[in-house]
Amino acid sequence: MGQASGDGKGAEVGLSDVVYGAYERRLARGLDPATVPRHVGVMLDGNRRWAKVNGFDTADGHQAGADKIKDLLAWCEQAGVELVTLWLLSTDNLRRDSSELDPLLRIIEKAVADLAATARWRLHPIGALDLLPEETAEALREAEVATRGVKGLTVNVAVGYGGRREIADAVRHLLIEHAALGTPIEVIAKNVSVEEIARHLYTRGQPDPDLVIRTSGEQRLGGFLLWQSAKSEFYFCEAYWPDFRHVDFLRALRSYANRERRFGR
Repeated sequence: MGQASGDGKGAEVGLSDVVYGAYERRLARGLDPATVPRHVGVMLDGNRRWAKVNGFDTADGHQAGADKIKDLLAWCEQAGVELVTLWLLSTDNLRRDSSELDPLLRIIEKAVADLAATARWRLHPIGALDLLPEETAEALREAEVATRGVKGLTVNVAVGYGGRREIADAVRHLLIEHAALGTPIEVIAKNVSVEEIARHLYTRGQPDPDLVIRTSGEQRLGGFLLWQSAKSEFYFCEAYWPDFRHVDFLRALRSYANRERRFGR
């Protein structure tokens, strides 16, 4: 009796895999390459809740989330996405208890180093690196230098990132730049523009995100790319980040493709 039950369960799982695979392929075939977003921002949310639901330690949840990143980047490459921004750690997260924050920083450092070691993606850290421990900031800088010549997908690694902090930094750097040139404050104030501020953002020179994905069921921006996402499309997925599947990514692309982008008009 036990053997029969086990065989039945195995057959059920096998059938589920077949159905899932067929659905995944159908979604992929239905995507028009012309509708694929050029820049995708991803809020990797839900690691802690995933760990709690599955009976793991918080650090295990963060590690599971880090392990998922390479899958996502491969899916983006396959789809034709050119730029991905990953939000790994916010400025608010830096206020967490050291018992959680320290292991998380080590996980991020290793994840970034592993991504760089593939020599497959060009990494660009964004965020207030001055707020991070020096070893974390140095790991991010080293990954950027090591992948500078890579021609593949560009990956913004947002660590110690907050949208309000980015805008404040942009304005601060704009003022410092003009002060160094001796520009009178009245002239600076008169000539401050959207374009001038954008030129000093962490993502300067890059296209704004076409699509922003947030996992874990939360439906808010939380400070992610506040300036850049003004005209982005948003997709909220119920799955916790470690459970995010290729089919979830394809659904996000399909949803984006089916929308009429108005760009504020």
